[in-house]
Amino acid sequence: NISVCVCVIAMVSPLLVNAQFPRVCATFESIVSHECCPLLGGTGSPCGETEGRGSCVDITIDDLPHGQQYVLVGIDDRERWPERFFNRSCVCNGNFGGFDCSECKPGWQGDNCLTRRPPAIRQNIMNMTQEDREFFLDVLDRSKTAVHPDYVVAQDHYRNLIPENTTEPNFVNITIYDLFVWVHYYSVRDTLLGPGQAYTAIDFSHEGPAFLTWHRMHLLGLENDLQVLSGDPTFALPYWDFAIGGSECDVCTDEIVGGQNPEDQTLLGPNSRFADWEVVCLSLDWFNDNIKLCNGTYEGPIRRNPGGNIDRPAVQNLPEPADVANCLQVEEYDTFPFFSDSDSSFRNALEGYSEPSGEFDEGVRTLHNLAHLFLNGTGGMTHASANDPIFVLIHTFTDAIFEEWMKRSNATAADYPEEDAPIGHNLDFNMVPFFPPITNRDMFIPSDQLGYSYAVDLPESLANEDAPSFIWAIVGVSGFVILAALVIVLVNTVKRHRQRLRDESLYQSLISEDS
Repeated sequence: NISVCVCVIAMVSPLLVNAQFPRVCATFESIVSHECCPLLGGTGSPCGETEGRGSCVDITIDDLPHGQQYVLVGIDDRERWPERFFNRSCVCNGNFGGFDCSECKPGWQGDNCLTRRPPAIRQNIMNMTQEDREFFLDVLDRSKTAVHPDYVVAQDHYRNLIPENTTEPNFVNITIYDLFVWVHYYSVRDTLLGPGQAYTAIDFSHEGPAFLTWHRMHLLGLENDLQVLSGDPTFALPYWDFAIGGSECDVCTDEIVGGQNPEDQTLLGPNSRFADWEVVCLSLDWFNDNIKLCNGTYEGPIRRNPGGNIDRPAVQNLPEPADVANCLQVEEYDTFPFFSDSDSSFRNALEGYSEPSGEFDEGVRTLHNLAHLFLNGTGGMTHASANDPIFVLIHTFTDAIFEEWMKRSNATAADYPEEDAPIGHNLDFNMVPFFPPITNRDMFIPSDQLGYSYAVDLPESLANEDAPSFIWAIVGVSGFVILAALVIVLVNTVKRHRQRLRDESLYQSLISEDS
């Protein structure tokens, strides 16, 4: 049992927040003390407190009630994150950031982090120059084999994190991209109850308000890691505009994210740089049966067969441009019960559990969900989907739509539910498994405050983009009706005028005869 002092603290800087834990804190001493407050740069004071960069404080835990989808208490190590592991961490001052406050927060640079950095511009991958696209793909490919310089992951249940008769915690190194995959897996995995037993009604990153804020942080962590790996602080993740309709995947070529293997349509083309990538965190049932966590072991190649799911015709085509336009018209960010059955919810419409218009329809899959299911392979399996590099491109476009909605709606934290959302999805819940802790509130802000922006042109409305002929038809009919009415009025006026002249002539004749 761990006693945690809950207090109000300043917002932690998102820069270089990652998951699961910094290697420097994956020690017996740190786990036993439940404190992760490393020395600044490895040689300074804890959290750079003496240097004025930060301080070691108690971690704030959100105690507001969550929804009833998850009914267990004190069983899952992600409840009240990261209390089971640490209850103290660094909080950085001003524009400083990182797990030891040795870095700058997004959008800032310089020794004292006082200089505004130009934002990283996320572009449509189809519009990039060949040179820029190749650079991005090469760096992404390198991240699959480059061990993460700072973070490690647990490979066992928290109760077995420190095995008996040893002082070596069960943490393992992991590559940059596999960490990206592991983080996604860990947020959606089942609750481990015992051999062959698992509680499945839990998801910290989907089917709730945090879907968009969680994945925003997920992408930001990868983008920061690739900036360091590439040595380019302006490096930006591109996006794939998947709302093109039809059954063709325009980015699924060997030159981009991999075409189809002619000998096996479910594999990537042999000339793709991603053909040799192997997946991790795939065997969810084995992890549940053995009460183990994914440890980064490779489990076979990426599978993908775009539009090839003959058993589900509804997922054989990509979303249409009109779907994006309709989604952006939904006014409320989310609505009770803040779940996958929410109606008139922008988040649920974009996530893809309702019609793009926001109307809930059980069984429908649109926008983000449809893009994943269309891939018909690894990318359509929630816990393993991040293994396919196209995952990055799908979620950057999803984030671009989220960003556009925030701008048009002038969204603030008041638009996000503070309580009664599924566990992990309340406004001030620490998002699982990012560390140092960062909340949904921290990501519900304009992207330029996080150091990036989008070069994207999304439709203003369905009427402007997809129905000009309909509008002109209405204008034409209306004009005809108005013209016809004017003609009728004019004819009647002339008739009345002529009748008045005849009446006046007859009147004059009668007067003359009477005289």
